[in-house]
Amino acid sequence: MNLIDNFWSLLPLPSLIIDADDQIAAINGAAETYLSTGQSQLKGRSLEDVFGEAGRITEVVRRARERKVDASDHNIEFLWPRRTIEKIDLIASAHEGSDEVLLVLQPRSFAEKIDRSLTHRNAARSIVGLGSMLAHEIKNPLAGISGAAQLLEMNASDDDRQLTALIREEAERIETLVNRVESFGDNGPLKREPVNIHDVLDRAKRSAEAGFGAHVRFQEDYDPSLPPVPGDQDQLIQVILNLLKNAAEATPAVGGVISLKTAYRAGVAMAGPRGSRVGVPLLLQISDNGVGVPEDLQQDMFEPFVTSKKSGSGLGLSLVSKVVADHGGSIECISRPGWTTFLMRLPIWRENSKLLVEAN
Repeated sequence: MNLIDNFWSLLPLPSLIIDADDQIAAINGAAETYLSTGQSQLKGRSLEDVFGEAGRITEVVRRARERKVDASDHNIEFLWPRRTIEKIDLIASAHEGSDEVLLVLQPRSFAEKIDRSLTHRNAARSIVGLGSMLAHEIKNPLAGISGAAQLLEMNASDDDRQLTALIREEAERIETLVNRVESFGDNGPLKREPVNIHDVLDRAKRSAEAGFGAHVRFQEDYDPSLPPVPGDQDQLIQVILNLLKNAAEATPAVGGVISLKTAYRAGVAMAGPRGSRVGVPLLLQISDNGVGVPEDLQQDMFEPFVTSKKSGSGLGLSLVSKVVADHGGSIECISRPGWTTFLMRLPIWRENSKLLVEAN
């Protein structure tokens, strides 16, 4: 590989190297994730075979090779198996002395997803703040309502007992909801220490296997060289448990599969304190073969009270987004019928990790 050695593989955007015969010579990890296709399945295949004859993608590659300059095209409708049509931008780069071309696919929704994750964090923080403020005021009258219902039940008729039982059940449901919001509350500065993300995944997976995920087959593909992340291990475990529970509930009763993958992807950064940029190179991917997220909910699925579950509160993913953002990271979801992936990006531990977070 003569283009730019292995530097291209560190690009956070889906990237392909096209050889002199217009065949795919290699793809980077971000492309494997975006296309849900391994390098072995694409390597050696022609551009026309993969992307179609005389398409805009093949045209950009040929223009870059012939003119030995960067070539680009924008707002291309991109269709991939098991995917709906998406809009992407293309950048193709070639250099004198080489017929290889670096082709970068830039999903137009990438920056929008990062911006939305910040919006979701603020929305979730508002919900948590409201829940914490009202928790005491709500729990006290709830206890009185539940106690009064129990007293009434002692001398009630059978028909009235059904009503008092309903009162107690609804009071308990409200209290459970308040407790759930409170559990994610902002209880002072977030505890920051080096956390092994694989330990977090292992503990959450073992808990899932013993309970809600007993019917699921788990697959693991970990990068063993990953550095630790700065954060609160218990909160991160709770985040993974929430995502695994959603995945397990979506998978079929027979043949359910959840895939856990970690990787290092340099080049992606989030806004930090005082205008700084904080890298989020650690990529954690949780995929399942469930029914998928309804298309009309995908853009707002991290918003509070948005849910596709009949009995769901719509707070789980919103609070997950908040905790991930509090850890300096981001989370997004790509979903199609029969396949859903959550992509979580986190920073890595450095000596100044505590200072950066406290300042933020």
